[in-house]
Amino acid sequence: MSPRPYRMGQRQAIVDETRERILAAARALLADPSGYKSFTVDAVAQAADVARPTVYYQFGSKRGLIEALCDDLAAAGRMDDMATVFSEPDPLVSLERLVAVFARFWASDRPVTRRLRALAALDPDIGQVISARDERRREALGVLVGRFGAALPGSAALPGSGALPGGAGLPEGTALSGPVGQPGGTALPGGTELPGGTGRDTAAVVDVLQALTSFETFDVIAGAEGDVDYVVRAILPLLPAALALT
Repeated sequence: MSPRPYRMGQRQAIVDETRERILAAARALLADPSGYKSFTVDAVAQAADVARPTVYYQFGSKRGLIEALCDDLAAAGRMDDMATVFSEPDPLVSLERLVAVFARFWASDRPVTRRLRALAALDPDIGQVISARDERRREALGVLVGRFGAALPGSAALPGSGALPGGAGLPEGTALSGPVGQPGGTALPGGTELPGGTGRDTAAVVDVLQALTSFETFDVIAGAEGDVDYVVRAILPLLPAALALT
């Protein structure tokens, strides 16, 4: 048997290990309060103990490095559970699951996410990546809002703790949302009525939901504790009010 396939396998293993080392160095730089402000390709290469061209060989560009880093964060934050959001036939439960999925994702590496998003305002490469990923969330929300059609959903209750992806759940029998979708208005928890038929288009609903599911909202509500269940419980009762904007 020719040693060529074995050598190629060895070479690929080295390439993969180098790639992981570069990504780990990038995350470590962003996690360091004193290092993230000087986040550059040179700094990442130095931290990973590789040459600068090696970073470009692996990722093509600084933007490619940021894309790969965001993919790495998404995998660690179990964003693949978004599949459960779109496989759920009830649009309100789908929306509630999306809230839970993103809350867990934002919690998975708050320091790195916080600093990436801070740098996005200063660095065009990072800014483009973060904006594109935020737009994906907006598109997902648009799809879910579109499922409601003319009628808003009724109340929903999950069967118990852990029904939401990743264990973000509520006690058994807890109503996640007030009864909504009545022709005359939307009933919120506590009996507060909002006027129906305001004439606002679905873009307004998506805008509000985008804000509710953003990292910035998560970060403020989570506080120092970073309790995902607490954040989910805080946001879910606000969904009917957002949906009432249609």
